Amino acid sequence: MTEVDQNAYQYLTKILSAPVYEAAVNSDLDYMAKLSSELKNRVYLKREDQQPVKSFKIRGAYNCIRQLSDEKKQAGVVAASAGNHAQGVAYAARALKIKATIVMPETTPDIKVDAVKRFGGANVNVVQYGTSFDQASDMAKVLCKEHGYSMIPPFDHPDVIAGQGTIAKEMLEKNPNLEYLFVAVGGGGLAAGVAIYIKQLRPDIKIIGVESVESACLSAALEKGEPVTLPTVGIFADGVAVKTIGSEPFRICQEHLDDVITVSNDEICAAIKDIFDDTRVIAEPAGALSIAAIRKYTKQYKLQGAVIGGILCGANINFHTLRYVSERCELGEQKEAVFAVKIPETKGAFKAFCAMLGGITITEFNYRYAKGEQANIFVGVKLKRGNAELQSLLKKLNKNGYECFDMSDNELAKLHVRHMVGGKPQSQINEHIFSFAFPEYPGALMRFLEGLGEEWNITLFHYRNHGAAEGLVLAGFDIDDNKRSLFDGHVAELGFDVHEHQDNLAYKLFLSGQE
Repeated sequence: MTEVDQNAYQYLTKILSAPVYEAAVNSDLDYMAKLSSELKNRVYLKREDQQPVKSFKIRGAYNCIRQLSDEKKQAGVVAASAGNHAQGVAYAARALKIKATIVMPETTPDIKVDAVKRFGGANVNVVQYGTSFDQASDMAKVLCKEHGYSMIPPFDHPDVIAGQGTIAKEMLEKNPNLEYLFVAVGGGGLAAGVAIYIKQLRPDIKIIGVESVESACLSAALEKGEPVTLPTVGIFADGVAVKTIGSEPFRICQEHLDDVITVSNDEICAAIKDIFDDTRVIAEPAGALSIAAIRKYTKQYKLQGAVIGGILCGANINFHTLRYVSERCELGEQKEAVFAVKIPETKGAFKAFCAMLGGITITEFNYRYAKGEQANIFVGVKLKRGNAELQSLLKKLNKNGYECFDMSDNELAKLHVRHMVGGKPQSQINEHIFSFAFPEYPGALMRFLEGLGEEWNITLFHYRNHGAAEGLVLAGFDIDDNKRSLFDGHVAELGFDVHEHQDNLAYKLFLSGQE
């Protein structure tokens, strides 16, 4: 990569002279009245959903392409992306009347492929290749060499970083009283551009990077002192699902960020609802990271009276994702909790337990008759006072002889088990439970089954998709101990992200045949 040793002054010059407004708009900085009142701080949100491609990516993509020489523009550009960067490159290519080839994984939802074609028109050729971003990226590099294209990277380039940095310039112009600024981190281009601009003009403003706990590549790099590659990343906040932070963004973030905070999927869902409540805009998961962190940070540090900025960096959300968001947002706000409880398998026990709950609102109740003297029940309740109210309820139940288990942070329980309560094998089997990140493309299920072979009986299967390029599967297998290494070999060949859940409490209570 060229020009990686840009000093701070050069970046400032690049940002101030970036011609992004030939394609992008100076988006609004909205006051979040409802959230501000709740958090007792003044919270402002930069509305990058107002861009033509519904995300900030148009800034960096356009600036990078615009800086190319006439000769390189004539040769055309190439990019690999399954999301917002692809749309930004497509829009920029059409605006600048140059040819672009965009490589997208075969798993990319049609809505995103269609958007790229629509934004790029006749100037853009979409090539779908592979089942992951890495495979698509490798193909883009091949095309780059074969045809002499210029690669337009999503974050690891000074001109991309400078284009994203124009957001910081606009935020200071609209509200020079900012004291804190929260910025989402995926590959790091946005955070780097914002931080290097702000810290030269207003070093007193605290800049805090925000990562999904499932793709915290910056945190990992800071701990190691250099960029590292995460073995896997979560798919919910796909806009920041990056395994390795860019080298140049890391250099800048390491020097200029004041702190880094991670947020969970539930906290992201709560932030999507916060943004909707104040703006009536539906943010994509990655776009809501800054608000999720603002809610978490202000409570953690008991911050009040501060002027805080966040960036709604994208609103390209798949409609079906909203099912998952709705299901999880109140858990993220601690306005709902789920727990398991053991009750006697006797007449009247069910009614007695409900009476013990008192006037609390029940949001979920899963139960099925099973043999034995005890029944395990999965319960959801609405909370008015957050976790303190839950702990008080569990203490009350324990005092009255009910054994309870908080499941509010148990991902397996929330994603799969709550939809499966009541099914246990009637005969003893040597069952092992695994979760798979399952690619969404034609024939994927068949490939999965063929790859595993016919040595093992499938004892459990539950599939969940929330509008991403990958679905989530919970599967059980009856595996003889002497064939475990053979099974592991088949799984490794599949190349899926897989985790075993041998000791998960939710599985033991509701699905396992072993007491």
